[in-house]
Amino acid sequence: MVDSREPAVAWAAAISNTLVANFTREKLEQLLGGYVERLLSGGVDEARLVGRSMVEHDFISSATLEQTLACLGEHIPVTQPQLAALAAGYAEGLRDRTLDQQELSRTAAINTMRRAESAVRASEAKFRAIFESSAFGIVVSGLKGEIIDVNEALLAMLDYQHDEVRKMSGRDLVHPDDRPALREMTKQLIASDFDNIRVEKRMIRSDGETIQTHMAISLVREEDDAPPYLVTMIENMNEMRALQTQLVRQSLNDMQTGLPNRAQFLGWLEGATGSKGPDTLALVQVDIDGFRGVNDAFGHEAGNRVLMHVATHLRAVFSEEIAKIARIGEDEFGVLIKNPQDVRSVVALVEDFTARLEEPIWFDGHGVGVTTSVGVVARAARGGDAADLLRAADVTVGWAKRDGKAQWALYDRERDVHDKERYALAASIPGALEEGQFRVDYVPAYSLTDGSVLALEAKIVWDHPERGVLCPDTFLDQSSNNGMIVRLVHWALDDACRHASDWHQALGERMPALSIDLPPRLCQEPELVAEVARVLDRTGLPASLLRFELHEHLPALLNDEQLEELTILGERGVGLVLDQVNGGNVGVDRLRRLPLTGVKFTGSVVHGLDEGANRVEESASVTLLTWASILRLPLYAEDVRTPVEAARLAELGVTGGQGAHFSPPLSAAEVSALLLS
Repeated sequence: MVDSREPAVAWAAAISNTLVANFTREKLEQLLGGYVERLLSGGVDEARLVGRSMVEHDFISSATLEQTLACLGEHIPVTQPQLAALAAGYAEGLRDRTLDQQELSRTAAINTMRRAESAVRASEAKFRAIFESSAFGIVVSGLKGEIIDVNEALLAMLDYQHDEVRKMSGRDLVHPDDRPALREMTKQLIASDFDNIRVEKRMIRSDGETIQTHMAISLVREEDDAPPYLVTMIENMNEMRALQTQLVRQSLNDMQTGLPNRAQFLGWLEGATGSKGPDTLALVQVDIDGFRGVNDAFGHEAGNRVLMHVATHLRAVFSEEIAKIARIGEDEFGVLIKNPQDVRSVVALVEDFTARLEEPIWFDGHGVGVTTSVGVVARAARGGDAADLLRAADVTVGWAKRDGKAQWALYDRERDVHDKERYALAASIPGALEEGQFRVDYVPAYSLTDGSVLALEAKIVWDHPERGVLCPDTFLDQSSNNGMIVRLVHWALDDACRHASDWHQALGERMPALSIDLPPRLCQEPELVAEVARVLDRTGLPASLLRFELHEHLPALLNDEQLEELTILGERGVGLVLDQVNGGNVGVDRLRRLPLTGVKFTGSVVHGLDEGANRVEESASVTLLTWASILRLPLYAEDVRTPVEAARLAELGVTGGQGAHFSPPLSAAEVSALLLS
């Protein structure tokens, strides 16, 4: 069920600048909200009534209709027949409005004619002005069909000259097959108490072409026993229908690239996944990498050129014979291939397309490269779901972007299921936190010389009611993506500092340091220093007993302001340990700006010292640890698994270690027993 409020706000924003009617924003959104509810709950007939109602509320600008159709196709799950019906209702409303206005003009004209015959020539001039300037064709005729007068609009419509028409009967202008019915209707009008009728009949142009028209036939009865006559106002329906077709086309096509838009693409997907669709299909979604950056750097005209550049190459590779192409988002394109030969052939087309983009586009002397991230979904078509197909393509594009952009990715159902489980797990963190499902466990770091406890590393553990105990690696990465990691780490920091404060009161100077990972997302928090200060004040733990562990790549990800925040923490006594050093490039130039109090090694650096380890790995481990001693900082190691690893680490100057060789993670109660016994 779609909430009408959000689509109504988007609709109001799209058309507000096109309106000639005077609406407050609140009243406009209220009116459009009613339209949205009618479109969602009704069908084609209700959509037609919405179109007419728009005209009744003075939404009479062509730009208003254009923006409306585009917005509805983007924000509301309406069908293509509904969009066409809305446009038709809008066109009918405009026609009726014009006819009503012309009817008033006609009445004024006839009254003017009567007064002109008995009064002044000025009134006749006024009537002639109205008669001749009308946008509709007008025929004044006698009851027997003789033509009294016609205006220029009618002559232009039928391509006749005045002298030619005066020699004709009104019936001569009507299609032969429609003459009997029109004659009968006219007789009924004369015999009735009604003054007018409206009908659709065909007329014949001078060149023999048939046009469909809408006629408003009025019977004018004079008051002075003069014979009545007929005034017929004629609208060319061919032009109206052409306009309607054009409006529908505009609502289903992107104005910038000329490609079909998202609304039309969704219709294709619905048809392809229906019972009469192809056996198989492939959906290719193309996202332009860094499109917003191009707009920001070179302006929107450059962005438009990029869109046209991509659209042109898509058309060149995915011809109409094998695929349908559409622009489905600001910087997104969709390609639908029915019954592809195989996945390999689709991938070959994608690679051909990406290769064509290698040549840069030039803006004011700047050669700008355009790359795309592409997701490919190939599956059985019939009985599928269009929305799920689009979601799968979007997910696949996300994989391509996360894996480095400028590449394609193939949909993997198992990976998708795994990702959805991770997303669902991350989304449920707030509720789990409220229900107390999280706890903090501690991994002791022991001295490699005397076996004393040097530090306690806090680890967030999730005691999930269905999946059991979950380690941090299961949920922390995804919680970074949805922002929940900030709240979660704040809670863990507070809880761990409370425990450490209690142990400090009992142990005094023998209290080990408390360490906790500092994720990159928290370094982006402007209140990081203030929040840490509040936690330390609230719990009473000295700053010298708290240290944050920073991933080895973190310093390279931070800007100068964020590095300054970490420096302030160091100056206030909080320790900063470079964590997970595994032999890669740790950015020494950035490290020099941080007041580090230690370095922790892991992975192959530690395991390369084990008995039977590869000699190359052993040599690399010895070299790296020897180099690290130059930093004159305490060195630590995690994931120490064997006594041999522990002994070799001690020989190379490593101060403390943690891992399976020493101790598994401990609960707060177990830490109390360890420290206070």
